[in-house]
Amino acid sequence: MTSLLEIAANAVMTVSIILAGRNNVHSWWLGIIGCGLFAVLFYDTRLYADVTLQLFFIVTCVIGWWRWLRGGTGAPLPITRARPQALIWMGALGLAATAIYGLLLQAYTNAYAPFIDSGVLMFSVIAQLLLMGRRLQTWQFWLLVNTIAVPLYASRGLYLTSVLYGVYWINALASWFFWRRKMQQAAPQLPA
Repeated sequence: MTSLLEIAANAVMTVSIILAGRNNVHSWWLGIIGCGLFAVLFYDTRLYADVTLQLFFIVTCVIGWWRWLRGGTGAPLPITRARPQALIWMGALGLAATAIYGLLLQAYTNAYAPFIDSGVLMFSVIAQLLLMGRRLQTWQFWLLVNTIAVPLYASRGLYLTSVLYGVYWINALASWFFWRRKMQQAAPQLPA
């Protein structure tokens, strides 16, 4: 049965995620609230890697909020692409960290689906770091995370959360195109 906590967490995070996709700085403070609610929800359902993830998100929401407003030069941070080499390293580290954290959860907790849950954690961390830096590829990582998260949350009876992560998948795809267009519009136009 869907709890009031699950409804509240999803409502707040849906607004936050939509605002992030629209390149709106207000996504960050809403994210802090939503992540706090999700941390409690995931603790109650023994998805401990997701609790860790929500605590990480709270910290990165504060940092991301500041970076988007001030950037490195005091001006708003522009949308850019991550270097391909950096993406390869991020993917490899994400896989290794997933295996290590999954083994730890399996050995020392009663976690449900420790490796899948760890994959959601590790690749969400990568996606969030890319989002904080306004890197276009954040949305490709969110597509991966949401693809994994939908069946995981459904398997724990978090049906509303599962459905909304399906909606977040669609939002990530739309946001990828939206950010790409914004990035192209911001690029200096060279004379013909």
